[in-house]
Amino acid sequence: MDKQQDKHLKFRALHDREGAFVIPNPWDAGSARILAAVGFEALATTSAGLAFSIGRRDSAAALSRDVILQNARDIVEATELPVSADLEDGFGKDPLCCAETISLAAGVGLVGGSIEDATGDAADPVFEFGLAVERVAAAAEEARKHPFVLTARAENFLCGRPDLDDTIRRLVAFEEAGADVLYAPGLPDIKAIRTVCSAVKRPVNVVMGLAGQVYTVEQLQEAGVKRISVGGSFARAALAALMSAAREVKEHGTFTYAKSAMPAREAASYMLDVKR
Repeated sequence: MDKQQDKHLKFRALHDREGAFVIPNPWDAGSARILAAVGFEALATTSAGLAFSIGRRDSAAALSRDVILQNARDIVEATELPVSADLEDGFGKDPLCCAETISLAAGVGLVGGSIEDATGDAADPVFEFGLAVERVAAAAEEARKHPFVLTARAENFLCGRPDLDDTIRRLVAFEEAGADVLYAPGLPDIKAIRTVCSAVKRPVNVVMGLAGQVYTVEQLQEAGVKRISVGGSFARAALAALMSAAREVKEHGTFTYAKSAMPAREAASYMLDVKR
């Protein structure tokens, strides 16, 4: 627990210091090792990256809580960095499910995690406001029992509901319910990002790497953003390199992709040297 407490303190400090920081999203232990070697100060899991790596689509229905938490444990154990996890919708509608998920997440060594208000139901994609707040409140109450930073996500813009006023209403309520970090993925532009950051007092996470406009760390920091994640975009970038190499071999019968591939010696240098 002392080690987890230390990671938690470091993670809190990243949110408390001046300026924005980037928290990239590895999808397995190996990618976590590489991102740590680059010099990032904290990591966050990605449900999309995990799903793609095991041949599944990214959805709460496709990834069980056990699968998500085992992947998170692997990433936690791969480096000495603080790790936060994408905990989907808390794996249940009931607020008690969200609380239980936070407890289990802390149990695998995570020092942070997010709960979203998306239902997974296309006909009714976002939890009703009152229930959404209750779910965050239950998660926050449990998070306070552990060295854990809770992120609350408002999913309107990813669920076909581009309602900025309702998104802010939810984030403000999530803040009042005890969330440590606020997050509304898919905001359309820097103006909307700035508006969200101005509406709440706690740190705001923004995701880059989705379709649409791309902003620099400096621009996001100026808008008030504290934490910048990349979601599944690093995983998709890796898949794009794989597809490019595979198409070259299949369509042209050449292997020039190897010129830009990471050398085996370098790849090995980032990994743990352990026996079975």
